Amino acid sequence: MGMIEVEAVARSFTVRRRDGRRFRRSRTTVRAVHDVSFTVGRGEFVGYLGPNGAGKSTTIKMLTGILTPSSGRVRVCGLDPSRQRTALARRIGVVFGQRTTLWWDLPLLDSLTLIRHLYRVEAGAHRARLAELTALLELEPFLETPVRQLSLGQRMRGDLAAALLHDPELLVLDEPTIGLDVVSKATVRAFLERLNTERGTTVLLTTHDLGDIERLCRRVLIIDHGRLAYDGGLDRLRAAVDADRVLVVELARPGPPVEVPGVEVAGVEGPRQWLRLPESVNAAAVVAALAERYDVRDIALRDADIEEVVARLYRGEHAYEPPGRPVAP
Repeated sequence: MGMIEVEAVARSFTVRRRDGRRFRRSRTTVRAVHDVSFTVGRGEFVGYLGPNGAGKSTTIKMLTGILTPSSGRVRVCGLDPSRQRTALARRIGVVFGQRTTLWWDLPLLDSLTLIRHLYRVEAGAHRARLAELTALLELEPFLETPVRQLSLGQRMRGDLAAALLHDPELLVLDEPTIGLDVVSKATVRAFLERLNTERGTTVLLTTHDLGDIERLCRRVLIIDHGRLAYDGGLDRLRAAVDADRVLVVELARPGPPVEVPGVEVAGVEGPRQWLRLPESVNAAAVVAALAERYDVRDIALRDADIEEVVARLYRGEHAYEPPGRPVAP
């Protein structure tokens, strides 16, 4: 049994629109999620991606019991989220980057103490867990500070501690690093990586920050227009959309774009040039040709940027079929 099991799930909403000519309201059915299936195993760290309006938030709300599926089957920790929401809440932690579960006018420590009572965590276990999270998330300097006076990065670390005080099996994160500075992002990412690898906590992460995905996730689910568009690893995603590699060449002096058969020059900036290499082109042969024809100071080969890869998938430049479940166009 997986930690998360989603089978042929759909969710529709009825939207009322005003008909200006007849002064009446018409009803339209909108399918936010349609025939989505996937399983997340225990201990996995999975990224759940999609453009705005693709169905990510609707899926998360069904997984946490906020919404009931229109059809299909959802199981989280072996429970039906919509029917066993209270029991499920004791086994999962949820963090929404743009909302907080902390009490705005109370010191952070008081908020974490109140949350202990909400989850009915035994006092000794709470002290041990709070001490561990305080050390890992570096909360000590601002435990006595009211939540409203915390920086965004400090509040996010407080929200993570609040979601993990009852030691959940599954952590669901919705944009946990949104708006954070570089240092705060690094702290949160390092903590999540350690949580997954050392404690075996299953993590489902939705984000628009693809740096989070590249750093943390070994598997990616991509939803678009309510349908699952991809399920697999980042390397396979790059190969699936046939994204070009990039060869960064630094010449001894600025000059016109280099000329190598089968290679496109994507950009020139002073002595530095960016060359797109299709998978069919041998990188070693291109490097040899450049070294023979030009005075080359430095060369670096980079895989396709994950942002470009995902953007191609969103634009429909590649149709991917997850194993066993074809995705309709």
